[in-house]
Amino acid sequence: QVQLVESGGGSVQPGGSLRLSCAAPEFTLDDYAVAWFRQTPGKEREGVSCISPRSSGKTYYADSVKGRFTISRDNAKNAVSLQMDALGPEDAAIYSCEADQRKFTCTYYTLSTPDYFKFKGQGTQVTVSL
Repeated sequence: QVQLVESGGGSVQPGGSLRLSCAAPEFTLDDYAVAWFRQTPGKEREGVSCISPRSSGKTYYADSVKGRFTISRDNAKNAVSLQMDALGPEDAAIYSCEADQRKFTCTYYTLSTPDYFKFKGQGTQVTVSL
């Protein structure tokens, strides 16, 4: 059963940009909190960014991406995007999105608690190299 579908990953040179998309084929994403995570082999999974449900719309960014990444909703596509600018080798990872319908505000706590989000995607690879 497909829950969330990520797209937009790929290979980019340092300093470049990518735009990831997280779509929900089976429910309306606007009512859900949506978070982006990234995972690199040998490293702990990192909560990158999160956007709270439509009623709040508040966003959260990890310090490592603040000022470079922007999370936003694309209601026409029933998706949440993650615009990633000024990418560096440290940003290379598998990026995945997760969503949850509970009404909460995205914080460091919600992104660092295991299995906090109910719906998950498979992930998309981001490579940053010359």
